Amino acid sequence: MTTTLDRRTVTGAAPRQPVAPHSKRTKATVLFGLIAFTVYSVAPVWWLIVSATKGQSDLYTTNGLWFAEFRLLDNFRELFTYQDGIFLTWMWNTVVYSFAGTAGMTLICVACGYGLAMYRFRGRGVMMGCIIGSFLVPHALLTIPSFLLYTDLRMIDTPWAIIVPSFFSAFSVYLAKVYAEGAIPHELLEAARIDGAGEYRMFFVIGARLMSTGAATIFLLGFVGSWNSFFGPLVYLRSQDKWTVMLGLYSWLKVKVDNSTDLTGLVVVGSIVSLIPMVALMVSMQRYWRSGVTLGSLK
Repeated sequence: MTTTLDRRTVTGAAPRQPVAPHSKRTKATVLFGLIAFTVYSVAPVWWLIVSATKGQSDLYTTNGLWFAEFRLLDNFRELFTYQDGIFLTWMWNTVVYSFAGTAGMTLICVACGYGLAMYRFRGRGVMMGCIIGSFLVPHALLTIPSFLLYTDLRMIDTPWAIIVPSFFSAFSVYLAKVYAEGAIPHELLEAARIDGAGEYRMFFVIGARLMSTGAATIFLLGFVGSWNSFFGPLVYLRSQDKWTVMLGLYSWLKVKVDNSTDLTGLVVVGSIVSLIPMVALMVSMQRYWRSGVTLGSLK
């Protein structure tokens, strides 16, 4: 013991302090909260996966959180052939509406955010106030005026009634503006102007590339919102062959109430299939966030 104390005195090492009891309780509380949140988030997905492998009768007679007779392939076959494969039409419609609307929204919102962040002009503060204030307006409040407007423009029951409104998002403009302020140095734009670059060229060559991470975030949020959209297609679309997948699955649930035909199994399997594009998009866009984090660390 004397040798150990002398060695600590010579090397200047401080004795190890005991861990405080409240620190252990804090770690245990945080760990418990993370586990509870994980279970809360994963349990519905697990139930969906398990239920997709069951037959119609097993959905109601077996444990909802564990497997029974495996009938996943039969469920897929029935899903893709029911009503002459109308589910595939709904999936294609949703992909077209989501990609077209979100791509236009990303371009418009990134350009607006870039302009608000990089330029000084009269009324800029009032414009930002209007954008932020529009967050307080419920979307449902604009349903009747939008319906009347689209009726006059003959857009009801057309894809444009879903795609065009997706082009505009006040929150995405605000997000792009905040990101542009931190990602694009004003000195870089001034140097480009000195070299003779025009404003459009500076935006597409410099601004858009530096805002790629923010644009990817805006695209993903917009795509998820458009993919899960239900109220808009319910109001503006009439023909069944133009519905989105969410509206179509809802109609199958409604069949049970109207005709005593239970399509719950098809709805469960269809919900699993409808998740695939969003998961694929999330995985494919990880490199944009990874490159953005790396760029920030290098700065």
